[in-house]
Amino acid sequence: MKKILVFIIMTAILLTSVLPLAGCSSGVVINVFNWGEYIEESLLDEFEKKTGIRVNYKAYQTNEELLAKLEAGGSSYDVIFPSDYAVSELIKKDMLHELDFSNIPNYKYIDERFRNLDFDPENKYSVPYFWGTIGILYNKDMVDDPVDSWDILWNEKYKGQILMKKDVRDSIGAALKKLGYSMNSTNDQELAEAKALLKAQIPLVNGYYGDEIRDLIANGDAAMGLTYSGDYMDLYWEGFENIGYGVPKEGTNVWYDCMAIPKTSKHKKEAEMFINFMLDPDVSFRNSEAMGYTTPNSAALDRMREEYPEVFEDPGYWPDEEIIEKSEVYLDLGDYKSIYNDILTEVLAE
Repeated sequence: MKKILVFIIMTAILLTSVLPLAGCSSGVVINVFNWGEYIEESLLDEFEKKTGIRVNYKAYQTNEELLAKLEAGGSSYDVIFPSDYAVSELIKKDMLHELDFSNIPNYKYIDERFRNLDFDPENKYSVPYFWGTIGILYNKDMVDDPVDSWDILWNEKYKGQILMKKDVRDSIGAALKKLGYSMNSTNDQELAEAKALLKAQIPLVNGYYGDEIRDLIANGDAAMGLTYSGDYMDLYWEGFENIGYGVPKEGTNVWYDCMAIPKTSKHKKEAEMFINFMLDPDVSFRNSEAMGYTTPNSAALDRMREEYPEVFEDPGYWPDEEIIEKSEVYLDLGDYKSIYNDILTEVLAE
């Protein structure tokens, strides 16, 4: 009996030394670079426990910051979350790895409507993460006018209570759309008009902000602000019944944020494992529920319809198809990127 027990113990010790245990560190650390407040952070711990791969997580505020970091070099990011036009620019500059979808079997859950999009038509370099719109977040206790047009951001009635997004494409895009132009305009006259419109708005604006727009409006520190649909849905889930979200009838930007792997990555397979984990239907559902943003994951969407059918009647989560038809996806501006940057710099200097 003792010999049998010793044999069992020795066998267990041998197996332990040979086979990796679930949750044990693999020694690999992946660098994940995402937007601020844009992931349910408990999922990072879950991924680490499941795979043994550690995550070094950092955040940025704008696509331009992400692009600048990548172009400057010296940083080895493994997973990044660029928006549509940034994906297009990175592809053109040959800065992204082609994805090996054998390591991303959960891609099968991406709804067909979110595949073969213009910025990555062959689905080689990116996987959709969240999607939504740019619109106007507002405090119902402070706003008594319909919030259904870009015009309200230039309404003198709300002087000092208007917040603008410190983002080149979003702020200039709002001005262009108010004027009836494309948010991707490369027409010098149209851009001059948009700049003049933003300058004329400065006396009405409390300031240009980033992620803090959501909290400033929720706390009653401002009446309205230009921001993302997910900021509204985040407050919606938290029970802020006095906060609303309007998608302008003139049309807006429909954006797609994606997961991609830059060529500087030293751990491509592990990065693909992370992407695959985020596409798991349960993970995708919990991430969407926590962050408020709309998922492109069909299985997660089905669960969302079962558990929260009311959100599909809310423009913050599921915008009206007529407005979507008038809306645009941001395109890579090419040489006009610097012109847009100059416009916002000049406006902020006012």
